[in-house]
Amino acid sequence: MFLERKTFSTVLESTPLVSIDLAIKNENNEYLLGKRINRPAKGFWFVPGGRILKNETLKAAFERLTLAEIGKCYSIESARLIGPYDHIYTDSVLGEHISTHYVAIAYEFEVKKLGTLPTNQHSSYIWMTADQILSSENVHQNTKAYFE
Repeated sequence: MFLERKTFSTVLESTPLVSIDLAIKNENNEYLLGKRINRPAKGFWFVPGGRILKNETLKAAFERLTLAEIGKCYSIESARLIGPYDHIYTDSVLGEHISTHYVAIAYEFEVKKLGTLPTNQHSSYIWMTADQILSSENVHQNTKAYFE
């Protein structure tokens, strides 16, 4: 269930959000990153992902997020759990006045080919190796953590 702005603001101010991040690898051992257009982490390269909705299982969230973020539905069984991570930001999608705390559950999985990628969360996409991700100043530290 998506929340109205006022309710979501109260949630952001009061509790962590739970999300899934997707370390999507191609056959060349490169990972898909999108350039974020929204807060938090606006302007940084970041792995695709999103929050888990109330009463949504991990399995259902994974399927919804892969479809929304990369245009194709994948099952959680096709992925390897990387682990849970804290992502704490001084800002939020609602602006600079509210901080955000995500508990991000990161998964890695491989894709053969992707079609046209959506641009509602990311302005552009790039494939990078783990070494390139770790050495880039434009990749957000929260994404780098998955490859350390």
